[in-house]
Amino acid sequence: MREVYSMRMRTSKELQDRLQELFPVHYRNGNILMINADCMEVMKHIQDNEVELSCVDPPYGIGISTWDSAIPPGVYFNELFRVSKNQIIWGGNYFNLINNSNFIVWNKKPFLKTQNECEIAYCSLQKTNTVYDYQYAGNFENGKVDYQKEKLIHICQKPVALYKWLLSRYAKPGDKILDTHGGSGSICIACHDLGYDLTWMELDEDYYKAAVARYKNHAAQATLFAPAELTKATETTPELFSDGSEAEE
Repeated sequence: MREVYSMRMRTSKELQDRLQELFPVHYRNGNILMINADCMEVMKHIQDNEVELSCVDPPYGIGISTWDSAIPPGVYFNELFRVSKNQIIWGGNYFNLINNSNFIVWNKKPFLKTQNECEIAYCSLQKTNTVYDYQYAGNFENGKVDYQKEKLIHICQKPVALYKWLLSRYAKPGDKILDTHGGSGSICIACHDLGYDLTWMELDEDYYKAAVARYKNHAAQATLFAPAELTKATETTPELFSDGSEAEE
């Protein structure tokens, strides 16, 4: 088991070393690599099935013209399915993806009054449909919500807790995670805390800088205070690969 995990770690290091050399605008901290570049350019340098799990949140049309025009073309999904063995794709109900009955629903009510009450993700892993209820614990006020005091830096920002929930159920120890539309960097914080290797990219320079600053601040605080929740993924048994018992957050 140790030899298998060691091989995964070496492969992950090789992947991130390769991309770091090719894309000079990046930030790397241990097992987290954040790149400011077009994901289509980055994926050209990722081998077939080199990543175990892609967890992505691409733009999709919900009546806002700037998002409608940014919907990824079919070639994006071709590349995503080529480089990763499994995928979680937010907005999966908006895309013409491979027929699959497995979906993840994020029930985010109460939320911004102008937003949908839930979001749906396509999931390639063979698992029954699941629902994640995010409790805002009274932080909903005047039409705004702050994700339990998380700083909002992106219009489509998802909470760190949501990504921790996804990783605990759909990733296994040693998996390499890929995010092609990084946005606020919430998944960077989740992967840092849970010990997953993450290759992350964001095209917009301002969002990239804000996400890097957010992650740096979190990583610094985590080092100083070492909260009990910071558990390496190698020391846990996520629900999807366990004997059926529920994994706790």
